[in-house]
Amino acid sequence: MQTLTIGQLAKQAHVNIETIRYYERRGLMTEPPRRDSGYREYPLEAVDRIRFIRRAQELGFSLKEIAELFSLRVNPETTSADIKRRAEAKVADINARISDLERMKAALMKLAAACRGRGPTSECPILESLASEGRST
Repeated sequence: MQTLTIGQLAKQAHVNIETIRYYERRGLMTEPPRRDSGYREYPLEAVDRIRFIRRAQELGFSLKEIAELFSLRVNPETTSADIKRRAEAKVADINARISDLERMKAALMKLAAACRGRGPTSECPILESLASEGRST
């Protein structure tokens, strides 16, 4: 069976060595056995696992959620419908974040429009708004 050192694994998976160690600490990857020389021996499948983690992160899944996906993946009672529900929940979460960002953008645009961009900072409507409690924009 061919194995990889941590450096080889990092290179093939296009990640930093510290990323691999971090995934190990978070329980997303098991720490592999070591050779007599002390080097870790990673199986070739570790490349696919890291790529899975990275792709899931790109889609917005947290490391905790990715660990749950791994657990579901090996559970014989898990169905595709279970995974689909997770994906749909992530879409709903992303939509909520987009709404929050749109609200923040609108508030900042309103504040920026109210600022002349001249004068002392003590008269800046942006800073005044941030400093005042309970006043909405």
